[in-house]
Amino acid sequence: MGNGESCSGQNVRSQFLPEEQAEVDRLFDALSSEKSGSNTLPRSFSLKALKSHIGEALPQDMVTRLYNGMCRVDLTGQVKGPSESISRGQFTVSMSHLLKGNSKEKSLMILKMISATNRPVKAREVQKFTEDLVGSVVHVLNHRQELKGWAQKKAPGPPPRVQILAAQLLSEMKLADGKKLVEPHQLDGDCDQAVIEDWVFRAHLVSTFLSVVIHRGFLLHSSLNLATLVPERQVDQGQEFESILDILSVIYVNSHLPQEQQHRWHLLFSSKLHGHSFAQLCGRIPHRGPCVVLLEDHDGHVFGGFASCSWEIKPQFQGDNSCFLFSISPSMAVHTCTGYNDHYMYLSRGQQTIPNGLGMGGQHHYFGLWIDSDFGKGHSKAKPTCTTYNSPQLSAKEDFRFEKLEVWAVGDASGSRLANGNKSILDVDPEAQVLLEISGRSRHSEGLREVPEEE
Repeated sequence: MGNGESCSGQNVRSQFLPEEQAEVDRLFDALSSEKSGSNTLPRSFSLKALKSHIGEALPQDMVTRLYNGMCRVDLTGQVKGPSESISRGQFTVSMSHLLKGNSKEKSLMILKMISATNRPVKAREVQKFTEDLVGSVVHVLNHRQELKGWAQKKAPGPPPRVQILAAQLLSEMKLADGKKLVEPHQLDGDCDQAVIEDWVFRAHLVSTFLSVVIHRGFLLHSSLNLATLVPERQVDQGQEFESILDILSVIYVNSHLPQEQQHRWHLLFSSKLHGHSFAQLCGRIPHRGPCVVLLEDHDGHVFGGFASCSWEIKPQFQGDNSCFLFSISPSMAVHTCTGYNDHYMYLSRGQQTIPNGLGMGGQHHYFGLWIDSDFGKGHSKAKPTCTTYNSPQLSAKEDFRFEKLEVWAVGDASGSRLANGNKSILDVDPEAQVLLEISGRSRHSEGLREVPEEE
């Protein structure tokens, strides 16, 4: 090993904890285990060895990208082109940049994974890299059986959600002229290292996805907290259920939740399981803590909102500025509060003079997201955007119809759930309870029976 490599390698080692560096060294030793033919030559490994080690855990295109990026690492500042195999120093530098590096170091590796030259790359080359990266995350999580119950869904017709999420990540990029990458013609624009560095800083999922690909592709034992990337999916026992969401949709929405709510999603309501009933919805979601509400309209648009507080049935707006609206299909986006008003959440029924339904943002009769008490109908009104969330029209049509609606409690269960032993028929059937109250009749036994203990 030359002095330049030794020196650079030693500098990079300081970014790893001792046990992490030991694991990187063991991995390199395994990759370079074949005899080099000469005891005087430093050990290295080939693309064939890398593909053999990773196997089917990552797509072959991503394995080749990783190998090419590592080959192009110049430890001396004097190399004219990529090496023919990967040395220990190149491997250590690459792993350090990809796992521990800052935005600048990660951007350098991304450029090396895209192109062999030091010149700027085209935006469409970054687009292809991003699609490969997002697809590799789905691939490796599925291969390692770490989807945690979420389906690897293949959506017919519209572009797969790999392309949709890749497009969302690219929309965070600012080109050299300061404009965001949103128009097709901009794909011919140049992206230099400064543009990629700024993009990696803005689009935090890019760094996260690189880490997932390396950790799960190589099966590293060093810490990677997948709990905040892929939440545990919980559905009540005995209920077979396929969500509107696929794994990438869940990852995207989950990444925008407060960190304390990112580790678990528990299904509270599904129109597939609980029927097309606003009464059932009202019986199942109040007082259950923060929730994600989502639906798919008849035109295939998938969208929803995050309610940061427990839903309460009352004729006033509720919630706080942690709430947001989002879309999943045909494009992914999150729309946060503007501060213009506090119309974050609304859930009302049985009222005579104000609307009955579930709403988020805007105002009465003009919500950013509205689910009418006449179940299956709703609207998303935004001319030009919702005053509360600055969101555009989320549905295909302003007034839409839907059949698929889901509500997920996120984080730890914080609502009261009655113990099975002391439930009355009104506790077991929330629809009966709601219909009784809507009719104006009181629950005469409510003050006479003991309150059931919470679980």
